[in-house]
Amino acid sequence: MEQQLEEERVSKKPLIMLMLNMFVIMMGIGLVIPILPYYIEQFGASSIELGILIAIFSFMQFLLAPFWGRLSDRVGRKPLIALGMFGFAIAEFIFAFATQLWMLFLSRMLAGAFGSAIMPSAMAFVSDRTSEQKRGQGMGMLGAAMALGFVVGPGIGGWLAEINLAAPFVFAGIAASIAGLFSLFLLPESLPKEQREANAVKQSEVKQSQMVQMGKAIKSPIGFWLILVFVMSFALANFQTIFGIYALYQFNYSPSQVGTIMVFVGVVGAVAQGVLVGRLTTKFGDDNVVLGALLVGGIGFIFMSLAFNFTTVLLTTCFFFLGNSILRPALNTTLSRLADGHQGMVMGLNNSFMSLGNVVGALIAGVLFEVNIFLPYSLGAVTLLMAFFVTIYWLSRKKRRQAVI
Repeated sequence: MEQQLEEERVSKKPLIMLMLNMFVIMMGIGLVIPILPYYIEQFGASSIELGILIAIFSFMQFLLAPFWGRLSDRVGRKPLIALGMFGFAIAEFIFAFATQLWMLFLSRMLAGAFGSAIMPSAMAFVSDRTSEQKRGQGMGMLGAAMALGFVVGPGIGGWLAEINLAAPFVFAGIAASIAGLFSLFLLPESLPKEQREANAVKQSEVKQSQMVQMGKAIKSPIGFWLILVFVMSFALANFQTIFGIYALYQFNYSPSQVGTIMVFVGVVGAVAQGVLVGRLTTKFGDDNVVLGALLVGGIGFIFMSLAFNFTTVLLTTCFFFLGNSILRPALNTTLSRLADGHQGMVMGLNNSFMSLGNVVGALIAGVLFEVNIFLPYSLGAVTLLMAFFVTIYWLSRKKRRQAVI
């Protein structure tokens, strides 16, 4: 019994370090939400340029996440996590001292490129180190760190921006550098050498382009779940892209006010992923949790468009994030369970579909906002509610096929 408790304590240390890394990355991503509307005004840019600036980060993730995922299956998770943290730090420093719009685009390209090395590697690390019974809890804890980082980021960004617009990004760069050092020197490797060598042989035998892999993945047992990852990310990007500028135009909020809202939302997301996800999936199963999260997210978009003051903005945004915070780890757990020994590759594909959804969602949200500030929220609601009904139909057909067999 004592030995089992000691093993559990040891296994928690790498998870805590991974949570720290994901917190720092998502904090750096979230920093820009309350600040970008003011940045783009300085350069005379519109919400369309804002959408492109956000989309280019996700586009780099889309291009490189599968490459990093396959590489992590060959060389291990630790090297890519450390490399990603250092590269992300450089990107944050460039953003902090940018003097022209192209420098912001360069920073976001680098942040997306190196950030995409961390996410699939960290999720694959959790899959390497956990049993199927504990995997949902592990993914939930990782998701909690991501949710907390993403929403604390705007809080830090908004508050530090009151002093200096560059300060939040200097802070994020320093934090990423420290996390990178911790990963390099303290994080163990989760993938045994023998497994890395076997994966390298398998990958050398089968070389396919990313689009071919994605096309084949859609036709595989994980295909429907990857489509849901795209839908989730597409809908979320409609919120992420325009929330800061929406709050500025609709309510004339300052960066610190937007940051305060996002901090409260972050607490809700972190609690949902760290406490609720594991219990909900154990009690109701991944499929039902996904359905419930899609429904809550879709209704949340509708509620957000009806908000009329600070309190209602806060409450409706928290409600929306509750659904999204539960949906992400539930999908990750399902994909991990179906990965069949190729955790890095599947998590890389997961991030590709997620990034593609972010790209398309951000671009469309930026354009729609120019037409009407409520259109991005309306599109997000329609997307998630349609996904809810399609998922019910797909699961019912799946059960009928299994009953026949």
